Order: sequence, then structure tokens, then C-alpha cells
Amino acid sequence: MEQGAGNSADGDVLIVTAVEAERNALLRGLGNGSPFDVLAGGVGPAAAAASAAARMARRRYRLAICAGIGGGFPGRAEVGMLVVADEVAAADLGAEAPEGFLPLERLGFGSSRIRTDAERSDRLAEALRGAGLPVVVGPVLTVSCATGTAETAKARAMRVPGAAAEAMEGFGVAVAAQNMGIPFLEIRAVSNPVGPRNRGAWKIEAALERLAEAGAVIREVFG
Repeated sequence: MEQGAGNSADGDVLIVTAVEAERNALLRGLGNGSPFDVLAGGVGPAAAAASAAARMARRRYRLAICAGIGGGFPGRAEVGMLVVADEVAAADLGAEAPEGFLPLERLGFGSSRIRTDAERSDRLAEALRGAGLPVVVGPVLTVSCATGTAETAKARAMRVPGAAAEAMEGFGVAVAAQNMGIPFLEIRAVSNPVGPRNRGAWKIEAALERLAEAGAVIREVFG
């Protein structure tokens, strides 16, 4: 069983990342002995949902957070910034049609968007600003296929007006939390712009360091 910053059996805030590098960055910020259970749940919404749901079935948490690095939409969230989600949107969950993309709502299959806990999201964003960290609040898109072209970036930004960031796990964790009646947040450190894929220009290590800084603030707000 993975351990969080302290013993996971004692944790009452679940934080789900995709990979170990994100988990380790958060643990640096959270410090030893803090009441957080930090889980690297896997890449993509399905893995994240399954991992989060399995963890939630073992104990009751007072808060679930999806955290990691991600892409930022230019003009909304630049590289090096933090994004606190006010909602998560499953941006590529739906169907293609001659008239364009049809989200779940148009298909009559439910909702592709989940609001985060407004009070806690606002409190976290304010604390991040108070710590001198650059932060924007807005929708975070969850995708199964990361954006790699300007055309896709434009289409997704139009689909979710005000979109600030893109990642691959938030909606999955949000569904698991919603099903268990647990408040949910998402926070992302921006490592690259959403758009044409240019792996060489990504600032992965800087984004992980920013995530660690955010972890220290998360500890102060929710510890």
C-alpha cells in the first residue's frame, strides 16, 4: 500500500496524481507527518477514477484533490502558473457528427462537466496568491488524447469558454468523489502551452517545483 506524507490510514484528504514524479513533488511540499494520502493513480481518466474509487472505498475522506502538471491555454494560463479549477470538463467525451462534436449533454447521456467545491477552491486560490504564487481560476479540461495541434486547441477552447488548462485525470477523480459525496478540487502547474506539440520546450522540472510550492500551501489550507 502506498503511503502519503504520513500514514495513509490516518489521512483524511486524498490527493490523486497521475505519476510518481507528481506525487513526489507534492510530498516535498506537504512535508512529513501531514494528514494527506497521496496516490499516483495512473494516467488518464479511467485509471484515475478506478484508483480513486478503490481508495475511497477503504475509508472516508473529507476532501479529494486531483493534482499534477498540465498544459495551459495561452492567454489564460502561461507556463509556470498554477491553475485552480472551478469546474472540470471531459472535453473529448462524446461523439463526432457532421455538424461537429457532440458532448454528452447533446447526446442525452448526462453531463460532461463537474463543478469543484467553490468555497474550498476560492480559499486555495487566495492562499496561493497570498504566498506570492501566480494562479488563475478557471475550467480545467480532462482529455484522453492530449492536444497536439493549434486546430484542436482552438476547438477545445471554444467548446469550453474560458478554459484555463488541460490534463488527463481530473474528470475521473471528480466522478469518483461525486459518487461518494466527497468535495473535489483540481490544481495544475502549467508545464507547456496547449497547442502544437513541442516536447523540447516543456518545462517539466519547473512545473514540478511549482507543484511542490503549491503542496506547501495545500498543507497550510487543508492540513
